[in-house]
Amino acid sequence: MEKLISGLRQFQSKYVPTHKALMAELSRGQHPRVLFIACSDSRVDPALITQADIGDLFVIRNAGNIIPPYEATNGGEGATIEYAIEALDIKQVIVCGHTHCGAMKGLLQLGELEEKMPLVYNWLRYTEATRKLVKDNYTHLKKEEMLDVLVAENVLTQIENLRTYPVVRSKLYRDDLSIHAWIYKIETGEVLAYDSEQHDFVTPHSKIDPDAAIANRAPSPPSYLPGATRLSRQQSERIYRGSAAR
Repeated sequence: MEKLISGLRQFQSKYVPTHKALMAELSRGQHPRVLFIACSDSRVDPALITQADIGDLFVIRNAGNIIPPYEATNGGEGATIEYAIEALDIKQVIVCGHTHCGAMKGLLQLGELEEKMPLVYNWLRYTEATRKLVKDNYTHLKKEEMLDVLVAENVLTQIENLRTYPVVRSKLYRDDLSIHAWIYKIETGEVLAYDSEQHDFVTPHSKIDPDAAIANRAPSPPSYLPGATRLSRQQSERIYRGSAAR
């Protein structure tokens, strides 16, 4: 608590005086540019990762960066999504998973969770599609390898859930909304974004390759894939391109 109080004092004595114009603007209303949906994990900080300023991000955080399908629950996620897109007219949504996710580890041990943490067990049912997909298609992987797959597939599952919201479907129909899938690597600070053309998680905007454009050829494959520290290149590519077959 002492560290937090010290931080408050620094914020009030150093940040506020040098950002008076911004603070005055924010007092008149908010105009965030991005709805950022992330995990509650203390190691994942959307503003820090993106170096966003106050007022840039409208944030939803919960265990497992989960988005319950429309009308599946009366929780705050749906109301926040609706408000962000309808009232604030946000046009960019990021769903961000991360490595070493405790919620995804929970999917690997649901039996234990049902008894020890029944609320967490019930919450994870909103990502049952992720568990089922991985269980049926990746049983040959070791536990740590399977966790990487769960993290990646869960982000894509939650985007599918997000698309069930009427306000989201309407904006997507008018091409007035973009949804992005990210994975944050805690161990390195890297961020990977899902590229639907490559069916892969790659460095954001990495397909914009000037040399490749000049040579009129496709950009080279990404230099890193999640799980590459434990898997062969071929295994990593197969895992993270597997979602294209769904």
